[in-house]
Amino acid sequence: MAGVSFDEVSLVYPGTERAAVKDLDLDIADGEFLVLVGPSGCGKSTALRMLAGLEEVTSGRILIDGEDVTGLSPKDRDIAMVFQNYALYPHMTVAENMGFALKIAGVPKHERRRRVEAVAEQLDLTEYLDRKPKALSGGQRQRVAMGRAIVRSPRVFLMDEPLSNLDAKLRVQTRTRIAALQRELAVTTVYVTHDQTEALTMGDRIAVLKLGELQQLGTPRELLDKPRNTFVAGFIGSPAMNLFDASLEADGIRLGSAVVPVDPSVSAQAASSEVTVGVRPEDLRVLDDAQPGMELNVALVEELGADGYIYGTIPHGDEQKDLVVRVDGRSHPAVGDTVRIGADPQQLHVFDRQTGERLGR
Repeated sequence: MAGVSFDEVSLVYPGTERAAVKDLDLDIADGEFLVLVGPSGCGKSTALRMLAGLEEVTSGRILIDGEDVTGLSPKDRDIAMVFQNYALYPHMTVAENMGFALKIAGVPKHERRRRVEAVAEQLDLTEYLDRKPKALSGGQRQRVAMGRAIVRSPRVFLMDEPLSNLDAKLRVQTRTRIAALQRELAVTTVYVTHDQTEALTMGDRIAVLKLGELQQLGTPRELLDKPRNTFVAGFIGSPAMNLFDASLEADGIRLGSAVVPVDPSVSAQAASSEVTVGVRPEDLRVLDDAQPGMELNVALVEELGADGYIYGTIPHGDEQKDLVVRVDGRSHPAVGDTVRIGADPQQLHVFDRQTGERLGR
């Protein structure tokens, strides 16, 4: 086990001008589960591959347990990687796949078998040890790929979108298993995903990347409650945070016919009265007609059991702005209704319209 550090790491592919990863500065604690998340092309898999030694660093250093491994080959870094496509040997049994790295390392046969059986029991794979990969389901193959990594007892686990080939139900089951197993093993783990729901439910901390640059690093709650900029605000959370332009007034921010008070630090930091306001669907509520607020025309209702979501539009200047509101799944407006919506003043997020950076505390 060991901590990992990216020290101002950059990678520029030959023939390109923009860095795939730019000045990444990131410290991952010993035993931590860190998730790298962001849209396609943001550099998260590239950062993981640099840590694995599969991509050559253009500048900066990568350290594992304080040792500079930037120039070391992958086999000398003592890391184990779980890939998206499992990468199992089809002609080998489950036991042979899991123990292959130990065999290459010269571990005696009886010791290999003992370690493989111990890990197989952890992953509920004991009854499948003599089967070939083609006889397994996608979820079982993914557990074999994990078992092959675990059996080596590496210093660091690297996981590159390991659940993307599984169906929705199996993804939920498997991500729960991975998170619980990681905490049991207490091995430093760097996990890459584009799915921010996976990131929020699995990671101790999350690093959000955009175009190769780190946007914010923090716990899931920190990213939800205090996004650093509009990109993080719109990316983290499901459904995404509602973002729209508004104007600062003396008493707060005008939302429709209501003026919602904001922290004085917002006005103190704002460069102008033109700002971007963010509010999550769960922090909006349906009001009585007599209360001041925003007029929402309901276009779609999603019923999800106890919760529901209404999707609609609000007047915004000469245009209509999309808005999502969480409601009671058993009692909610219908499609075609016009309802008045209000925001919780304590959960209002305000950003500079030009820079996108957060304003206030």
